[in-house]
Amino acid sequence: MLKSRGMYFPNENKALHLLENISYYRFSGYWYPLLTDKENHVFKPNADFETAYSLYKFDRELRKLIISELEKIEIAVRAKMAYVLSTTHNPFWMGDAALFADPAKHQATIAKIGEELLRSDEEFILSFRAKYSNPLPPSFITLEITSFGAISRLYDNLISGKAKRDIANLFGLPDKVFASWLHSFVYIRNVCAHHARIWNRWLRIQPLFPRKPFNIWLTDKTVCNNRIYYVLSMIIYLLNTVNPDHTFRQKLSDLLLKYPNVDSRAMGFPARWQTEALWQ
Repeated sequence: MLKSRGMYFPNENKALHLLENISYYRFSGYWYPLLTDKENHVFKPNADFETAYSLYKFDRELRKLIISELEKIEIAVRAKMAYVLSTTHNPFWMGDAALFADPAKHQATIAKIGEELLRSDEEFILSFRAKYSNPLPPSFITLEITSFGAISRLYDNLISGKAKRDIANLFGLPDKVFASWLHSFVYIRNVCAHHARIWNRWLRIQPLFPRKPFNIWLTDKTVCNNRIYYVLSMIIYLLNTVNPDHTFRQKLSDLLLKYPNVDSRAMGFPARWQTEALWQ
């Protein structure tokens, strides 16, 4: 059927194996850019299966890279939240509804964290439960098994004030922008964790653009905040604080060089992205 629509197969046996093990439908998202008539599924001249497979491999490697770097950011967020809020209030601040703007949201988040605690087989959680009767361990313990989504909701729901600003400022952002970035990172990580296409995705969660960033940020204010380029820029911005010696920029550049058929414009990269100080 694909051949009848104009797709060329350099190696039909390899293509058949890949289609059987990855699935026709999953692959269709990667040959979609190769269609000249998207309504009738007619391919452009010289469109071949290997090009679609190359996009698939690029997307897979990009997801792995994003997941790896978001891990560093998530761990740093846990550490900063535990430190700032424990020293401002006490180590059990997570259970104090008075510190949160919406009591119902707080209750729902704490209930979710409680479920995560019950499911956890971490030795430090089992040891705490054996010794103490507190409903929640201190935040520096609890946050170790708390999902990124719950952490994002906790931060977003904190009452406005110095502690909330201090946490965001440690990452070089105002608190409202930081909350939106956390929400966006949770969404992106979920997309990557479910092995969904990311490279040319139109993002449903759109993070805020910082008006007065504390550190080097994008100078081009016309970039779209619903494409992966914007998220990659956010990751670089935070890594510059979390891990100043990071090699994320170089890894991304190497990945783009490895797959020259990838159209960076479909990822939201502007024409002069390499001149941005953030990317140098």
